[in-house]
This record gives sequence, C-alpha cells and structure tokens, in this order.
Amino acid sequence: MRKRSTPSRRGMLAGAFAVLCTAYPALAQDAFPNRPVRLIVPYTPGGPSDVMGRFIAQSMSGTFGQQVYVENRPGAGSTLGGKLVAGAEPDGYTLLVATAATLAIGPALFPDAGLDPKVFVPIGLFATVPFLMIAGPKAPPGGVTDVIAYAKAHPGKLTIGVPNGAPPHMLAVWFKSLTATDIVIVPYNGAAGDMTDLIAGQIDLAIETGSVVLPHLSDGSMRVLATATAERLPETPNIPTMIESGVPGYVATSWTGLAAPPGTPQAIVAKLNAALNAGLATPELQAKLRNLGAKGQPGTPAAFADFVATEAPKWTAMVKLTGVGAK
Repeated sequence: MRKRSTPSRRGMLAGAFAVLCTAYPALAQDAFPNRPVRLIVPYTPGGPSDVMGRFIAQSMSGTFGQQVYVENRPGAGSTLGGKLVAGAEPDGYTLLVATAATLAIGPALFPDAGLDPKVFVPIGLFATVPFLMIAGPKAPPGGVTDVIAYAKAHPGKLTIGVPNGAPPHMLAVWFKSLTATDIVIVPYNGAAGDMTDLIAGQIDLAIETGSVVLPHLSDGSMRVLATATAERLPETPNIPTMIESGVPGYVATSWTGLAAPPGTPQAIVAKLNAALNAGLATPELQAKLRNLGAKGQPGTPAAFADFVATEAPKWTAMVKLTGVGAK
C-alpha cells in the first residue's frame, strides 16, 4: 500500500505567504491610517489654500487619531506640488489640496511640466470662496468704474498683483481684456506676497478670494471695490458686483478640495471622504471657513469629480482666452 504524500514544509510556507500577500492590501486598507498622512499644498504658506488646508489637516487628524500634516510645495503654477502627488504611492498617505490652478490652469500654463490633471482620484470638495477686486491705499478713489476711467486716462500706471498662474492671474487678464485697459500685472509666488505689497502701497489693485481679503478689512488697510459674483453677497450687501460695476459677465468662484494619487483604492478614498465630511459637519470647522469668507461644502467623491469636470474646462479656456502663458 502506497504511503499518502503530505505537503512539504517549504510548500506550506509558500502557500501561506501567497495567501498573506493576497490579503495584505485589504488588511492595509482596513488599518488605514496607521501612520501620519502628508497633505501637499502646492502654494506658499499663508495663502488661502494653505490656511484652509491646515484647518482640514487639523480636523482630519482628530478624526483619524493620526497626524495629518501640511507640506508646502509651490512652483510652476502649482504643478510642482501636483506632480509630487501624481507620482506618489497610491496608499492614501500623500494627498493634494486641489484647486482650479492645479487641475486646470497650471497644466495649461506650463505644459512642459508634464502634469495630467485627469489622473487624480477625487476625494471631496470642501470649500468655495467668492473673488473680490480690492484696492490699496495708493489706488484711485472710488469704485471699479473709477479705476477703469483712471486706467484709460493713464495707461500703464496702475498695477495689479496676482499669484502667478493662479485663478486671480487669469481674472486680472480677463478684467483688462473686458475693460480694454492697460494695467501692469505683477506676479507673486502666492497670495501672501501680493497682500503685503498691496497694504504697503507697492501695488494698487488685486483680485483675491474673500478668504484672503476679509482678515484685512477691519484695519482699513484695503477696500473692496466689487465682488465677482452673479449677485451681491449677503455678508457684504453694500458692495456691488463686477457686473453692476460695468464689467459684464464677470463671474468666477474659487474652490478647494482634496485629491489622491492615481490608483488609490476606493476603500481608502471612502475613509478619507468620510473624515473630511465629518470635520465639515462640525460648527467649529464651518466657523473657521466662514471667517475666511469660505463656505464649507461637504459631498461625495463622485460629486467632486462631476464638479471638476464642469469647472476645469472653464479655467483651461480662460488661459487660452487671456493668452497668458509660461514665461
């Protein structure tokens, strides 16, 4: 009678290893996150996306019980930070603060950067903010119509500061185009730089989000000329819109969300989205965003994907319309 063969020790170990390898991705996703999460902000510190990113990082840290920390990687219209995330491991531990600049404008302005904005996996939108035109202490008195009149009478004399390659850059060129004015555009690495120079009187004008502008209004260092909204904002009912100020069709909104590297598993995306929305459901985070002029916008990854699919082409078209390009 033949002796029945039994599996060798080596074969048993190989089989167990194969099972473990197959199960590891699922186990890793279940344990996520078990170490700190890096949140890439593709802008300089102090700007609106950086500040809001830090609010979100703090909130998600509390939800996860793991540190979510901000790392600033500005440059090339935010494409440098975008490329870093696009090439990161798709494990949920490197995320992107995603805006129109990274998902549309930057890649159109800097095609040689090699960033394909469509590769990112959407996690969720978390804030929308209106754009405002503001004036510093040395700007002409009055509103937008007065600025336009002065610019036409004194071509090349007025200056407007913009974060290079960001939405305000497009909006400044668009404003010049619609009003047929010669206003000198002064580029900065981020919003913090143009705000500093505006307050100091080094530049005359800026187009920035409410999150940048509101902290400075109480000290009288700058004044809001108009909002780039379809209707007046409830918070500032006395400030006219750009349309009311003689710039037809001038409507634009800033938005900020979270995105992950291509190939990030949906189970991890779902956990990140849940943590993001948990923070946005709290009065504390909503108040922080509101103090920056932002409106918290919880939602699903699919809703963010649909939103970007609608918004990104608008900003890409703006790049072509304004003729702004990499220098």
